[in-house]
Amino acid sequence: MKKILIPLVALFGCYTVISVLAQSQSQQQSQPTAPAYQPGSASIDEQGIRGYRLGPGDILDVRIWGQSDLNSMVEIDEDGNVSSLPFIEDPIPAKCRTEKEVQKSVTDAYAKYLVKPRVSVRIAERKSRQPATIWGAVHMSQRVPMIRRIQLHEMVAVAGGFTDTAGGTIQIIHTIPELCPEPGEVATQKTAQGSDVGQLQSYKISALRLGGGDGDPFVRPGDIVYVTQGDLVFVTGLVNQPQSVIIRDQMTLTGAIARAGGPTRLAQKKERCNPPALRYCRCR
Repeated sequence: MKKILIPLVALFGCYTVISVLAQSQSQQQSQPTAPAYQPGSASIDEQGIRGYRLGPGDILDVRIWGQSDLNSMVEIDEDGNVSSLPFIEDPIPAKCRTEKEVQKSVTDAYAKYLVKPRVSVRIAERKSRQPATIWGAVHMSQRVPMIRRIQLHEMVAVAGGFTDTAGGTIQIIHTIPELCPEPGEVATQKTAQGSDVGQLQSYKISALRLGGGDGDPFVRPGDIVYVTQGDLVFVTGLVNQPQSVIIRDQMTLTGAIARAGGPTRLAQKKERCNPPALRYCRCR
């Protein structure tokens, strides 16, 4: 009897171990793993997108009603023309024009072969504008698709707003010439003379918060927007809350001391700061 029980106990023990291991593996597989952070492209609303001006790389869906064999998906070439339509030999200018303007030109081109052609031109893909990038003292660094004209405050909103470490300045660098300048604007030249490509332009956060005007410029495709980090001032000595304070736009010495809780009763009405930069401040 004992000889029979020993193999049964051993078999039961092996079964128990296998069951525990199987449950452990299933639990490990069922536990969700935290996804790695991957910065993605932000989305922007499409208000005002009807005025989108075409450029090289954009793809158009061209349809001729009643002539399905003439329907085609065409890409605007590097010269800014539609040059691959069936039976149309002459290229049709498309750069810096709207889809409705191109539709009128395509209709006129097919009118030479068809009686009162009904043509539809729609934008299938917008690929002519590089995204703009915003980073620095914002909550989420983003690459923003430039499907329409976007102002600086919209870029900041897409990035989640300013962080507590933001200074008082936003810097913008244009990396490529503007494709289709708006009426009244001077086109950016590709030559070094008279070009603003690569130049650093600075804007005050305080002016941006006021809204409108020069403090809230339009951001161009390919622009790099950097929100500067504020420098630190160390306020020590006879203050109620000695601490480091971030320098922001138009901050005064009195304001820095106030952020440290103000002077204590024992403090004299003197402040000492090391020149030339406001890096260290001590009340005594």
